[in-house]
Amino acid sequence: MNQTDQSCVNTLRFLAVDAVEQAKSGHPGLPLGAAPMAYVLWDRFLKHNPANPQWVDRDRFVLSAGHGSALLYALLHVFGYDLPLSELKKFRQWESRTPGHPEHGMTPGVEATTGPLGQGFAMGVGMAAVEKHLAAVYNKPGLPIVDHYTYALVSDGDLMEGVCAEAASLAATLGLGKLIYLYDDNHISIEGSTDIAFTENVRLRFQAYGWQVLTVPDGNDLNLIEEAIRLAKEDKDRPSLIAVRTQIGFGSPKQGTAAAHGEPLGPDAAAATREALAWPPDKRFHVPAEAAAHCQQAVEKGKNGEDQWNNLFAEYQKQYPAEALAFHNAMAGVLPTGWRDKIAEFPAGGMATREASGKVMNQLAGLLPSLIGGSADLAPSNKSYLDGLGDFSTANPAGRNLHFGIREHAMGAMVNGMALHGGVIPYGATFFVFADYLRPALRLAALMQTHSIFVFTHDSIGVGEDGPTHQPIEQLASLRSIPGLTVLRPAEANETRAAWKLAIERKKPVALVLTRQKLTTMEESEYAAADGVPYGAYIVQEAEQKKPQIILLASGSEVEISIKAAILLEQKGYRVRVVSMPSWELFDEQSEAYRQAVLPPGVPVLSVEAGITMGWSKYTGSKGASLGIDHFGASGPGPTVMTNFGFAPENVVARALPLLK
Repeated sequence: MNQTDQSCVNTLRFLAVDAVEQAKSGHPGLPLGAAPMAYVLWDRFLKHNPANPQWVDRDRFVLSAGHGSALLYALLHVFGYDLPLSELKKFRQWESRTPGHPEHGMTPGVEATTGPLGQGFAMGVGMAAVEKHLAAVYNKPGLPIVDHYTYALVSDGDLMEGVCAEAASLAATLGLGKLIYLYDDNHISIEGSTDIAFTENVRLRFQAYGWQVLTVPDGNDLNLIEEAIRLAKEDKDRPSLIAVRTQIGFGSPKQGTAAAHGEPLGPDAAAATREALAWPPDKRFHVPAEAAAHCQQAVEKGKNGEDQWNNLFAEYQKQYPAEALAFHNAMAGVLPTGWRDKIAEFPAGGMATREASGKVMNQLAGLLPSLIGGSADLAPSNKSYLDGLGDFSTANPAGRNLHFGIREHAMGAMVNGMALHGGVIPYGATFFVFADYLRPALRLAALMQTHSIFVFTHDSIGVGEDGPTHQPIEQLASLRSIPGLTVLRPAEANETRAAWKLAIERKKPVALVLTRQKLTTMEESEYAAADGVPYGAYIVQEAEQKKPQIILLASGSEVEISIKAAILLEQKGYRVRVVSMPSWELFDEQSEAYRQAVLPPGVPVLSVEAGITMGWSKYTGSKGASLGIDHFGASGPGPTVMTNFGFAPENVVARALPLLK
């Protein structure tokens, strides 16, 4: 390691140490050990433009080991991103751009929100899949406008998480040869040596998945790290894991121990580390002139790289104008003009909302070339297959149907990674009860506000014979509790059509919750679902004199039941309004005037939904009630299960009558 390289590596180390010490909080161990490999990657390989972090053909770098965020912020600062030293000095402080774990959208150059271990690993797989897909769709001979790598720095903790195993298996199956992960192999986690819980041979595991596995025995040997990355790039068919043997807390008195992981070194240990690594003892947040000059070369190099790409794209645009426009629009998220008006209405009749969703998806696929996704081995049941558009595979990366396999958690995280990459509108589908398997990814989608679409079918006890293991009870309340996630449970085919339009237009995370059982389709001309769904709740059936004595408020399949109950109540002489509420979140966004027009104060409200009743009191108020199911279901034919648990018009009437007294 020459003097300049040593200076750059130690600059990264001590910017991180100083940030953690000043904050009196953080993780100094990873930056001290992993700085050399991060420096080699950023200095010698990473294709990026610090002046334009959103350059579409940049390499993606994900710090999956997000607890080492101080290292990422040091990299961003010294390599010329808009992250001044003043922000590093505010590490982990209120309203700084250097939060405790990296947050996408807050800090320039942060590609993904990470910290929950394994998520960054799986999101990177999604990014690499999109790169491969877009390259297959748009590249022309001699004009590779999509040609970049996805890198990540992963930890022992990442590799212990189950989502990592799911994603690693699929990455190899899909032949993601431009996916390269640097593994910070330091043998330490919070509780001590990884030997207490992690004794497997990681290298053999990844070889068994189908990855190229390379080993760097000394994490401070820059030349060996460089050679390993070059070898990884030469393998075009397999993702690569480079196991770099490091020492957590390198150079400190806590080197190689769990004490270096998640707390400041402390003044004495920090001073000893400076002495051990020959760093000025009295300088904090110090960037030597030679290190600054060397790393700042990335700014000019990045500008030149993007200029060269712009020239390449200009030539591409000249030769292939239609494809160039399509690529530009895809990356910019621009939707084709008039697309929403081309989705056909459903005539009167009946079908499950999962079936209606499948029909809408296939119409959308023909209108939106960016729509791509798949199911966790349930496409025939989810109705989520895009007909005639091929399967994404090593042989056909232009295919638009991804087979995620029975890997719900990886699917959710990969969908987020695909959305973060850009150029596609990704979706993932499974049974609603299995939303629990991908909940961490749902939460991150909401936190990052990615354009991720999650399709959940078999949405209630109406699933029937599969029994309580497959009958969602608490899942609706669970998803509604996630801030920033829009949950849509349409009542029939035309509401489903409107829900899909919203999922495309909002460009934020959306969960579509759909039935297995057939439901009566409401004629659009009579019920105007397309107009009502965007408001979250709307009147589908009004009292004859438009002064309701009671409101039946329902979502999904229970809207039809409520309409039938309303007819029975009207036969008894009561004035009844039926309100369909496909989305709490959308309704809560509306003006108070609209909300009170739909749910007037003083009118008793009975909510009807085949899920737990938690949360409905917000809409039913003190004078209302809720019909739901606050216990698990049972196995039996769907209609029988629904009726026996009270989801029948006659029982809705019985529950409504006491509210009318």
